[in-house]
Amino acid sequence: MSHNEALIQALRQALEATPGNVALQRHLAELLMESGDFAAATQAYRRTLDLAPDDADVKRCLAEAYHRQGRSDVALVIIEELLQDAPPSAPLLELASEVRKTAGEPEFAGAHDLFSKAAADLKTSAAKPVAKPAPRVAVPVEDETGMMPSEIERPRITFADVGGMQKLKEEIRMKIIYPLSHPEIYRAYGKSLGGGILMYGPPGCGKTHLARATAGEVNATFLSTGLHDVLEMWLGKSEQNLHAIFETARAYTPCVLFFDEVDALGAKRSDMRYSAGRHVINQFLAELDGMEASNEGVLVLAATNAPWHLDSAMRRPGRFDRVIFVPPPDFDARAAILRILLAGKPADRIDYGRLARATREFSGADLRGVVDVAVENKLREAMETGVPDPLTTRDLLAVIKTMRPTTKEWFESARNYALYANQSGLYDDILDYLKGG
Repeated sequence: MSHNEALIQALRQALEATPGNVALQRHLAELLMESGDFAAATQAYRRTLDLAPDDADVKRCLAEAYHRQGRSDVALVIIEELLQDAPPSAPLLELASEVRKTAGEPEFAGAHDLFSKAAADLKTSAAKPVAKPAPRVAVPVEDETGMMPSEIERPRITFADVGGMQKLKEEIRMKIIYPLSHPEIYRAYGKSLGGGILMYGPPGCGKTHLARATAGEVNATFLSTGLHDVLEMWLGKSEQNLHAIFETARAYTPCVLFFDEVDALGAKRSDMRYSAGRHVINQFLAELDGMEASNEGVLVLAATNAPWHLDSAMRRPGRFDRVIFVPPPDFDARAAILRILLAGKPADRIDYGRLARATREFSGADLRGVVDVAVENKLREAMETGVPDPLTTRDLLAVIKTMRPTTKEWFESARNYALYANQSGLYDDILDYLKGG
């Protein structure tokens, strides 16, 4: 047994007797790093942070341990927060320089920018660091397999990249953005920084895109959750997965936690024949209420194409207390979406007004399909003639004539619920939209 192995074994035995000893935990982590056991070192540094959550140097060491395992994306999440909230130390800058060379994911580009700024500041300023508390960095949460959630993002898009939806954007500003930008005002009225918004409407109208843009608008992390992330066949496993997702969001605050097809996770309990599905819904409700842990800074957005299948308890105040209809884009929104979709593509004097008039009831996804098909047609022509020509209004109109808006089928079903199952007035927006159409 080598000298290091003997020390590691002795430290582990000592920690069994005194598990709350911060110095011993950190010394064990350092020895594990020296021995090359980076996975064990990661766990040791995480236990150290449980005891000393404000120790920025331990967080730096944890980031290095992740990096040594080839998990530079996780390391950059920690480094980005450290660079943003504290005067950078030389070891942190050195680690950031090393990590940024191996992590090229665009969603972590902000960490690269922060590093460059911090390095420049360090070279040009000889001032002593201002005394301030060490930053509280949200350390990534792992599941029992030691894996990070793959859906964590740092979106670079904002509301400027979302065409139309002004009413919905204002609702999100009031519920999510303003509480983060003016927390003192909201706290003065006793409002917590968090909450839920449920978006419903026909598919392809930008609900997911808007949720991602919301995170980019407030520079928050974005955690997108689908059915495959939660539901499993083993009894109790789905509830564990749901709890782990909320715990991850709480560790990454501020975090926009987005649930797609939420009606499958929160279906009406009265319609269920088996208890397993009911347990998942009860777990979901408990997580939304923050019964075991605070949801402060967790901003929950959910989308559904079938709100009539959602359990009514989901819409209770404090849960999804804002239920907003997301209709197909209107005239101005369609023009804006087409401008965004055609940006950067070769185009010749596009008449966006004419295209918007021709695409009534088209969803955002339908409009993307129009552009994609038009581009493919131009590519096919270029392959035959050898001369690439720009897109024209005529090219796009030719494609529009061959397509039927996908929203029509959804409205055929929604109309029945709005007419005959609307005692609470929840679907009045659907009726208003149909009357206006």
